[in-house]
Amino acid sequence: MQIFGVDIGGSGIKGAPVDLDKGDLAQERCKVLTPHPATPDSVADGVKQVVDHFGWSGPVGLTFPGVITDGTHIRTAANVDKSWIDTDARTLFSERLGGLPVTVVNDADAAGVAEMEFGAGRDRKGVVLLLTFGTGIGSALFVDGELVPNTELGHLELDGHDAEKKASSKAKEDDGLSWEHWAHRVNKYLAHVEMLFTPSLFIIGGGVSRKADKFLPYIEGIKAEIVPAQLQNNAGIVGAAMRAAHHAK
Repeated sequence: MQIFGVDIGGSGIKGAPVDLDKGDLAQERCKVLTPHPATPDSVADGVKQVVDHFGWSGPVGLTFPGVITDGTHIRTAANVDKSWIDTDARTLFSERLGGLPVTVVNDADAAGVAEMEFGAGRDRKGVVLLLTFGTGIGSALFVDGELVPNTELGHLELDGHDAEKKASSKAKEDDGLSWEHWAHRVNKYLAHVEMLFTPSLFIIGGGVSRKADKFLPYIEGIKAEIVPAQLQNNAGIVGAAMRAAHHAK
């Protein structure tokens, strides 16, 4: 079974049809740059461009980098334009895609769902936390495989700032940090999150998951197991498609 997944991020909008039997992309993904400012209309145009690239005409699952309630209402917009707040995202995207059925889910929650089903969290019980390091820091919290949605742990305070302002991969680039120096910031963040939630497993997602060997060796003093996401930066696309398939039943 194939369903289309789209992952909306602070820097890029990427999507592809997903083979839900394998938990992998059925075709090479298409990516366009996230427009700036990332307003609802401009992002919806980018999503349409990605979906139209494949001539897709079925259900579409989309991630969004913020809190989503009732599967459609945007409550926060940290790394996109603030005009997203209170937007009815499901209606916006469905109308822009010519009436296709649309499901919208928090971006990190989507990545977490995919990793728990097909990746590093498969068959893991207890408390599992997926953290995506990208433009910001996304989080997905699972208890015995069940998602606790919209945790947004990237906005925990770290050294007087939102944690993602100091420890995201964008912060690494903006501050010109070496992998080792950045790892020390990530280490401090992980220690704080571990104190609050005592997970048995951290899954590190986002683009940096492809380069885990460059920073994970510098992480120390964390009791939980720490592993890179197996689906890497495709986890959001796969998870979005999974959620769309669930709602299509």
